[in-house]
Amino acid sequence: MSSGDLRGWLRRGCEDLVLAFALLTRLPLPSISIRSEVKLSDYVWAFPIVGFIVGLIGALVLFLARVNGVSPNLTALMAMAVTVLATGALHEDGLADFCDGIGGGQTRERKLDIMRDSSIGSYGAVALFLGLAARWAALSALTDPRAAAGALVLSHTLGRGLLAIIITLWRPARTDGLAAGAADGNVYSAGASILLSVFAAIAFGGSTLGLAALALGALAVLTTGAVAARYLGGYTGDVFGAAEQLAEVAVLTALCTLTLPIR
Repeated sequence: MSSGDLRGWLRRGCEDLVLAFALLTRLPLPSISIRSEVKLSDYVWAFPIVGFIVGLIGALVLFLARVNGVSPNLTALMAMAVTVLATGALHEDGLADFCDGIGGGQTRERKLDIMRDSSIGSYGAVALFLGLAARWAALSALTDPRAAAGALVLSHTLGRGLLAIIITLWRPARTDGLAAGAADGNVYSAGASILLSVFAAIAFGGSTLGLAALALGALAVLTTGAVAARYLGGYTGDVFGAAEQLAEVAVLTALCTLTLPIR
């Protein structure tokens, strides 16, 4: 690879990272020019990196609070609040909209219309509460600060990294919207996202526990994608949000139940 090719490759990588952070977070970003006609599927490889950074922000708050004597219950809440602020509650909103649409609409078209409505209904409110409660309970149960911090980082990393499964297996439910940008797919980008997720699972949880958490997270994403395909005809941005949240719950539940090893 020539120096010019290397610079071009690094430039595209930086652009992809900026696009991924801009989509999934509210964090301040550098101002750079982005190449034209970039699709979501082209930079999905960067999703687990975004998840790692968001999880790391929450993990630092959790760890520092716990080593200074703050209770596990309160530190779990503090860490969750920080990650929600970092993402602008993007994925939580997707979970609520997805559950409102699936639960409230009678036809595919009606379900999609409900999901586009900014108001929250009963199904969405209950799903949002249960999802937050499950994450809080799992984090609170991990009383060792290193274990809790590692679980938080891994859940956020896998929650976003495994979304490549949906892009690979299904089609968008609409021809418009940001999710439609993943329609053509990018097998290399999706594969990189999944490989980074596998690496994170082993690095943070070990070959046994980490892969078990990975498997449960993937199952949550696959289930969400299958439900979306059955009732919506494919995925939307809200489907991604719901899958991310459910994957987080699945990963934290696995790590809490099986006990994350202390590194």
